[in-house]
Amino acid sequence: MPRFFCPAPLVTGLALSLPAGAARHVQVLRLQPGDVITLFNGEGGEFDATVTRMGRSDVEVEVGVHRAVEREASRAVHLLAGITANERMDWLVEKATELGVASITPLVAERSVLKLKGERAEKKLAHWQGVAVAAAEQCGRNRVPVIHPAVTLSEWLKKAEAGERWVLSLSEGTRPLSEMAGTDAVTVLSGPEGGLSPAEEAAALVAGFAPVTLGPRVLRAETAPLAVLAVCA
Repeated sequence: MPRFFCPAPLVTGLALSLPAGAARHVQVLRLQPGDVITLFNGEGGEFDATVTRMGRSDVEVEVGVHRAVEREASRAVHLLAGITANERMDWLVEKATELGVASITPLVAERSVLKLKGERAEKKLAHWQGVAVAAAEQCGRNRVPVIHPAVTLSEWLKKAEAGERWVLSLSEGTRPLSEMAGTDAVTVLSGPEGGLSPAEEAAALVAGFAPVTLGPRVLRAETAPLAVLAVCA
């Protein structure tokens, strides 16, 4: 059954017009009045909904029964991930959403190739949030991870709340990911291509990040966070 994110209050029996993006998708699929779709708004569970009207650019539905279905990971993982170049960041956002990430904060690291600010940063943020929405629709999640505005590590540390923290590291003294058991939420810091700078890694350690290794192989910047998510899912 086609699934669509609908960021609006959903109540059984409610008649509503779908958001523009969802309406376009319904039209592309050539659904007709009487067809049933699934809606979720990120507040928990999902709803059946029946198409009642197909306009030229709008689609109306009637919200049906609510199902208290959740498909979230057993541990909330928040990624603080170095911004990667080209389409790799899109791929990271998409796959991290599929693997259950709770949120992603793009990190403007010293070695990041892509530097974002101003209007360009706002457009990228909206684009990545859209990627997360599409991935959640596809994979069956009923909660969409938040993509936070891009920050530097020092900016993040100034505002960060207390909690468990890991930094993916190739330095000596790291602990294997397999030893990092627990169920509490965790923030995972990973670098861009080329990794974190020595100064950034040192700042992370001072701030309480535990250095963690994924094994003897060096993974790409967009692969390493996904390996963490796969273990924590």
